[in-house]
Amino acid sequence: MDLLYPRCAGVDVHKDMVMVRVRCVSEPRVDETRSFATTTGALTELQEWMSAQGVTHVAMEATGVYWKPVWHLLEEHFELILANAQHIKNVPGRKTDVNDAAWIADLLAHGLIRASFVPPAPIQELRDLTRTRKQLVREIAQHSLRIQKTLEDANLKLGSVLSNILGRSGRAILGALIAGERDPEKLADLAQGHARKKRAALIEALHGRITAHHRSLLKIHLNLIAALEQALEHVDTEVGKALAPIQEGARLLTTIPGVSDLTAHIVVAEIGVDMARFPTAGHLLSWATMCPRNDESAGKRRSTRTRKGAPWLKTALVTAAWAAVRVKGSYLQGQFLRLKARRGAKKAILAVAASMLTAVWHMLKNSAEYKDLGADHFARRDRSKAILRLVRRLNDLGCEVQIAQAA
Repeated sequence: MDLLYPRCAGVDVHKDMVMVRVRCVSEPRVDETRSFATTTGALTELQEWMSAQGVTHVAMEATGVYWKPVWHLLEEHFELILANAQHIKNVPGRKTDVNDAAWIADLLAHGLIRASFVPPAPIQELRDLTRTRKQLVREIAQHSLRIQKTLEDANLKLGSVLSNILGRSGRAILGALIAGERDPEKLADLAQGHARKKRAALIEALHGRITAHHRSLLKIHLNLIAALEQALEHVDTEVGKALAPIQEGARLLTTIPGVSDLTAHIVVAEIGVDMARFPTAGHLLSWATMCPRNDESAGKRRSTRTRKGAPWLKTALVTAAWAAVRVKGSYLQGQFLRLKARRGAKKAILAVAASMLTAVWHMLKNSAEYKDLGADHFARRDRSKAILRLVRRLNDLGCEVQIAQAA
């Protein structure tokens, strides 16, 4: 087996320590293992030691988020490779920290480690912001449900009348309830906009048994929601600043049916705008775990389920796919209806999301806007099969069909 990197190192990363194996087979030869703490001073000492040994390439195992500080401190001095722990498992029964570091170094020296995708620092920062935004939205939704639970406990059916209890009308009524107002008619008079037309229903819904305990809980949740919404506004501002250099790439993605500005921001944050890291669209689909897994033995396919992966990109694309298949006359709707009849809605929607990600790869690579192929693309692609299928269907229905070519 060819030796690709004669002076390299393997790093097994943990929370409080890293085990490092330096493997140098060219002169001067070095084969040494050392342990370092994960403090900044200790990692600086690690960098100086490897530099003194002439190390050029370093591979480290991805363990949670513990690899990030090590990566940031070493990336300016060495060629780094981040390995998926599942891809480089050692022989069972021989697992120790020292053996793991040596195993990583041996695999790296012979070029047997497939590097994980690590986006540049600006994209990593944008990714942190979009993921934080999603978590804040989830927390707001959770507190909204807790407010609904508290209202139900007080037998106030506000959620049955208002579509959004955190809208202008809902917040005004909740604020009055917290302040101690009990009269349903006075509470109903606080409704705004279209909710004023539901005054009678509001009066009926606001007859309940609210106590000081309920008011205390409502106040806590409303204050938390206000704080979360303020944080959400700050995150949106930071996302806008981080997107400024790559705004054109995000704008291109919004030309895809079903892709909103928010979805475009998430996609760009997860994969970046430079598609050189993915040789083909298939490589991107495989990285995003949006294609069938390879699971074959003795010539038989055992499973075609998708692999488990980071949920951020896949969730956003599947959500966008459900919106895209509602656009009439589009290619994505035609693909969904075609697959849904045979494979079911869940597999069909994942296939649509994969098609959208394939389009994203081509659009970012060529800096081109989305061009829809049309809902009749599949019929045009194989016209003869479509004709035979329709003739066969008419024959099954008891019709005699003669095919004649149109002038």
